[in-house]
Amino acid sequence: MTNTTEKNNGEVIIEVKGLKKNFGHLEVLKGIDLQIRKGEAVVVIGPSGSGKSTFLRCLNLLEKPTDGDILFHGESILGKNLKIDKYREKFGMVFQLFNLFDNLSVLDNVTIGPRKVKKESKEKAEERAAALLKRVGLGDKMDAYPSQLSGGQKQRVAIARTLAMEPEVILFDEATSALDPEMVGEVLQIMRKLAEDGMTMVVVTHEMGFAREVGDELVFMDGGYIVEQGNPREIMANPQHQRTKDFLSKML
Repeated sequence: MTNTTEKNNGEVIIEVKGLKKNFGHLEVLKGIDLQIRKGEAVVVIGPSGSGKSTFLRCLNLLEKPTDGDILFHGESILGKNLKIDKYREKFGMVFQLFNLFDNLSVLDNVTIGPRKVKKESKEKAEERAAALLKRVGLGDKMDAYPSQLSGGQKQRVAIARTLAMEPEVILFDEATSALDPEMVGEVLQIMRKLAEDGMTMVVVTHEMGFAREVGDELVFMDGGYIVEQGNPREIMANPQHQRTKDFLSKML
């Protein structure tokens, strides 16, 4: 596993500067500044309504920021010349509610992106999909349909589908919050392995154990701001801001 010191000295691949997002008169993000380095697992925590999911959706332009900038490898993603589909290919996203195609088999759910977007051959896409499904412990479920799977299995298919696009960064938006408690562990285990393998990840979660053990950087958001950030173990042991202390006292 890459150690945290190496990661902290790594290349900054995403830089967020003064990011704001309004929905009408509602100001959800009020000026976010953050650097995300190659191979880092950045864990974002905070109360409901603090702007965590909106921040994630701005990173892959599912939401267009109102103000500020996002740099990817030093280039603004908000410029007029950006090919948005090409940019989005670099960002995988794993949603709370899986977003699988119910009418497609597990194998077809994983191959549809590479075949439609990257124009990969059926053979190549299926070969990689089979390897990825095996990697997430679902090699025997290729011919099943989503309705035949548990929530944890569906989320693991969603992760395999994301990996099939070979993204540089994966965004996880509360990927375990819709799961029964006994299924949470199997999904977190896959995410933990991805972090160990050096995948750059931004993870919005309420799983404090995962944040402490797997995160390289912890970001606590509240009211549209980053209130506190730093080493997860240090923040959880000794939060500096009263708002962080109040939140963690309820969560830990």
